[in-house]
Amino acid sequence: MKKYILTLDEGTTSARAIIFDKSATPISTTQYEFTQIYPQPSFVEHDPLEIYTRQYTALTEAVIKAEIDPKEIAAIGITNQRETTVVWNKITGEPVYNAIVWQCRRTTEFCEALKKAGYDEYISKTTGLKIDAYFSATKIHWILNNVEGAKEKALKGELLFGTIDTWLLWKLSGGKIHATDYTNAARTMLFDIHKLCWDKKLLELFGIPESMLPEVFPSGNNFGNVSVLGEEIPVCSIAGDQQSALFGQGCFKSGEIKNTYGTGCFLLMNTGEEAFDSKNGLLSTLACTLSGEKPQYALEGSVFVGGAVIQWLRDELGLIKSAPESEKFATSIEDNKGVYIVPAFAGLGAPYWDMRARGTICGLTRGSGKKEIIRSALEAIAYQSADLLSAMKADTGIDLKSLKADGGASKNRFLMQFQADIADIEVACPASPEATALGAAFLAGLTVGFFKDRSAIKELLSGGERYFSQIDASKRDKLLSGWQKAVKAAQIFNSQE
Repeated sequence: MKKYILTLDEGTTSARAIIFDKSATPISTTQYEFTQIYPQPSFVEHDPLEIYTRQYTALTEAVIKAEIDPKEIAAIGITNQRETTVVWNKITGEPVYNAIVWQCRRTTEFCEALKKAGYDEYISKTTGLKIDAYFSATKIHWILNNVEGAKEKALKGELLFGTIDTWLLWKLSGGKIHATDYTNAARTMLFDIHKLCWDKKLLELFGIPESMLPEVFPSGNNFGNVSVLGEEIPVCSIAGDQQSALFGQGCFKSGEIKNTYGTGCFLLMNTGEEAFDSKNGLLSTLACTLSGEKPQYALEGSVFVGGAVIQWLRDELGLIKSAPESEKFATSIEDNKGVYIVPAFAGLGAPYWDMRARGTICGLTRGSGKKEIIRSALEAIAYQSADLLSAMKADTGIDLKSLKADGGASKNRFLMQFQADIADIEVACPASPEATALGAAFLAGLTVGFFKDRSAIKELLSGGERYFSQIDASKRDKLLSGWQKAVKAAQIFNSQE
């Protein structure tokens, strides 16, 4: 009898393996961090072989730790850091260069040249994305044009490309499976999200042979078998981490939204079968579906500095000793006394898209102190997320009623309550913190019949804390007005350089 789903959760800093039972309860978790490589400022790399080794060790140890027979595992699901790019030799299995991580900015100048050449509109309409170093296309281009012999080998059909999911699947299958899913393909800046295929014009623009690219399937799909401790187990889901969290939060219908409160914040709205062309700086992308289903789309907005502002309070300012302390200080005062922090440490994302804005503290008086700064830092996370919610409402016309929250900072009760207050929305925090890994588990489980249907999954997701707005409209408007003034100050500050 099949009793478990094994999920591989390969993130930006660690490789995890989690085994879930039929109640979606994790019975075994193993995690290994891996090396962050910074060859020069703004360059970020990973060693693909180290990632595979760490992930394989994690998955085998998770099974051993759980004391289960591998034959009891119904399927494997994979969720992964998106956009990170691996190019390897399909004959030797060796990467031709380190993985170029999604955070890496080495292709910024090339992106600016593409914008000047007028490719913005075509790329936006085809892929749903903005031209940016964030995505995989310019990273592949860089490898092919900067690694000796890479271009020639690619043209001969000797090289393969993959995001981390594809690399892991290829390695786990002994080089037999070269595939990905729609959600990861949609983040490469090479995939037509409407026709669901690689775009030949973009491949030509970036000089990428189509022979390098993986086959693309829905997120819930039988990708083929891999060996785990001598047992052949099917890999039945692949999903980029943010889309996986959307599914793991049970956001199956148009208008349902989740926000992951991590180092940054990633807000995604399921938009059903309609791909919205955002007028407010959001990205359109593919959401998770099962094989045989019609494609579903999502709108996505990112807050560059979310929980990272709390790390800043702790590590750079020394105002708190640990992140949980921030809640205690924030709730020890009635309000922020007019103090606002705009944590534009890396510029401002949607809906402002001002890369030159800089972090700013506004509204200081002689009475302002440690507690006001800590409280306003937490409030800044909620304000930025509220800006994204407003942009989504403007783009779609959908009345937003509830926001599903996950990620480390979602444990901060002050932050969740303030989010409900300032966005005038219900905030629902799930009982399980494993939304990303659960998404991949649910997709794999539905594919093999381990979970009956989406309704059954919704029942498993019941429980958790809920927050409702406790302030009136006039107070909300006053607070938002102060925030907008602070944002303008952050933008004006740098424009005077």
